[in-house]
Amino acid sequence: MTKQTIVFLFAIIIIVVAGSCKKTNTVVIPVVVPTPQFTASQDTLKFSESGGKDTLTISMNGTKWNAFSSQSWVGLSFSSSTKATDKLIVSADANSTGSVREATLSLVMDSKTQVLVRIRQNIAKISYPDYSNPIPANSTGMGSDAKTLAAKMFAGWNLGNSLEAPGSETAWGNPKTTQALIDSIKSTGINAIRIPCGWNGYIVNSATCQLNSSWLARVKEVIDYCIKNEMYVILNIHWDGGWLENHPDFASQDGVNAKQKALWEQIAVNFRDYDEHLLFAGTNEVSASTTATAENYTVQLSYNQTFVNAVRSTGGKNTYRNLVIQSYATNIDEAMNHLIIAKDSQANRLMVEVHYYDPWEYCGLETDASWATVKNLWGAPFAQFGILPSWGEEDYLAAQFLKMKTNFVDKGYPVILGEFGAVRRSSLTGSLLQHHLDSRAYYIEYVTQYAKKNGMATFIWDNGGTGNNTMAIFNRGDGSVFDGQILNAYLTGATKGIYPY
Repeated sequence: MTKQTIVFLFAIIIIVVAGSCKKTNTVVIPVVVPTPQFTASQDTLKFSESGGKDTLTISMNGTKWNAFSSQSWVGLSFSSSTKATDKLIVSADANSTGSVREATLSLVMDSKTQVLVRIRQNIAKISYPDYSNPIPANSTGMGSDAKTLAAKMFAGWNLGNSLEAPGSETAWGNPKTTQALIDSIKSTGINAIRIPCGWNGYIVNSATCQLNSSWLARVKEVIDYCIKNEMYVILNIHWDGGWLENHPDFASQDGVNAKQKALWEQIAVNFRDYDEHLLFAGTNEVSASTTATAENYTVQLSYNQTFVNAVRSTGGKNTYRNLVIQSYATNIDEAMNHLIIAKDSQANRLMVEVHYYDPWEYCGLETDASWATVKNLWGAPFAQFGILPSWGEEDYLAAQFLKMKTNFVDKGYPVILGEFGAVRRSSLTGSLLQHHLDSRAYYIEYVTQYAKKNGMATFIWDNGGTGNNTMAIFNRGDGSVFDGQILNAYLTGATKGIYPY
């Protein structure tokens, strides 16, 4: 080894040792990032209908916060601050909307840490005149309890898309209902009619919720067409523009119940002298447009109770009248899981209503959707002719109807199958059309027979339309039979179906 090599190696050792000593003695000081702290003194602000102001104390350890309101009726004294603690004044305009309203105040510190404050504003308590005008109870002609009366209904029919059309009985294309139409329907053997009815468009004074006397007279005229034929009649508040049907929520509950009470008191008083042939049904298909919540169920049940209380408060024959309450969305499974029978001053005078359009891809779907395709056939005998729905066939139907018998009929509450049916797909041709029509008749007969066997009085849906994807049985103009195949299937099912009471 040369002298130069030894010197070079010695130098490298010195450098390595020196570097190691230096590394060992180095102290790394960590950077401490403070935990964000950002708070508001309240998480909810509540205002009366007249509006007002409230104060939020905002505390932070950042450099800046900003405030954003989701609604224009909410005002802020300023929208940003760099102070560690500051007071933000939140104001609300007077609420003249007629509904409870809500807003959200978003507070954001340094563009990332967020606090949300809920803002809620009530409305003045809605109060309408008391229209109940009570008279002493009168049991004359009211001898049948719910089961006895239901057993008298051989087959029912819906006067659909007529009296519930907003603003005018003819607004949805059907002519005015006539005595001749009702006479014709009775002559086929049908002995009960459900009259879907609108009322909101006939309020003459919004401050008092007073109904137009001429509309009440027209509804009475149609009822009398039926009573003249000794038919049973169910009168309801139907879709009615959605003020009742689309709002099973806390924000709408007080206002809807007040309005419903005022309307049903007037309806009940005006038709109080009819005997047991007339029944009242409180609502139709009350449901939210989103997945149902406990709030929706609670509010919908309150609408049932308001209806029962309002009718009973009028006295006379309404003291004993049989009344019909609905499940949420008039759906069988919702009835099973969430329907609580309204309290009633009279025993055995309530019925439960559900509707049945299952499976929808067969009964009502008009064009293919992301979740299903249109099906033209239903029932085991028709599997040889094409694709059936993947669910909702005979076994499913029988199981669904048995649920209503077990949970309601057997407990003293007969069921009204207030609507059911399947559209007539007349745009089909040849054998496809014939198999569809035969399948449809099979469906109608099957539903009717098994419904009655399970204690459900049937009311087939008829919307008056005779074109593609409609459900008319009778021609509304002259009362003649439009769809004899469906009429025969319906009456055959009604004859085969024997009530269990």
